[in-house]
Amino acid sequence: MITIIDYGLGNIRSLMNWFKREALEVVLSRDPGVIASSEMLILPGVGAYGDAMKMLKTYGLDDIIRKEAQEGKPLVGICLGMQLLYDASYEGGYKKGLGLLLGDIKPFKTTNVKVPHMGWNNLLSTKESLNQTYVYFVHSFYAESGGEEVIAYAEYDVKVPSVVKKDNILGFQFHPEKSGDAGKLMMDMIKELLDDNISSN
Repeated sequence: MITIIDYGLGNIRSLMNWFKREALEVVLSRDPGVIASSEMLILPGVGAYGDAMKMLKTYGLDDIIRKEAQEGKPLVGICLGMQLLYDASYEGGYKKGLGLLLGDIKPFKTTNVKVPHMGWNNLLSTKESLNQTYVYFVHSFYAESGGEEVIAYAEYDVKVPSVVKKDNILGFQFHPEKSGDAGKLMMDMIKELLDDNISSN
């Protein structure tokens, strides 16, 4: 079973439908017992970083997510959910994140492109299946990191980490559930991460 973390921020309906179309069992929950018994966690998010962390802390979900991820459970962050995996964000002042990935979330500081970064953009990657894949973005901040976890990025005045992976943690800066055929590639990555977890237990 896959659990989408319910903390009040996220485009949950389209995300749940995306998983259900793949015949994957998915539930929406913030219950610690449900989270602990899940095979994979999905951290969605739409909105402000500070609000999201506040809600996670209000429900005690920040500690639960860290614990489960550190123990090896697959965790997938989508859009704001991916940004929350990093150390901190400078959106509306300095705010600490989950600290599962090294780096900070920074604002676009440019007049060369429109902000927010909204619409279709192509991915650049050494992974052939991901390279030149068009996906759908909506965001005004991006991860500035050491880059070891970045397996695909988009050019938008700066290199925007767009697909990140470190051990059992996977993140998408864009919305795979809104990215048409390209979303199938991302779902394959999620399934592979899930299968790896199941086979190791």
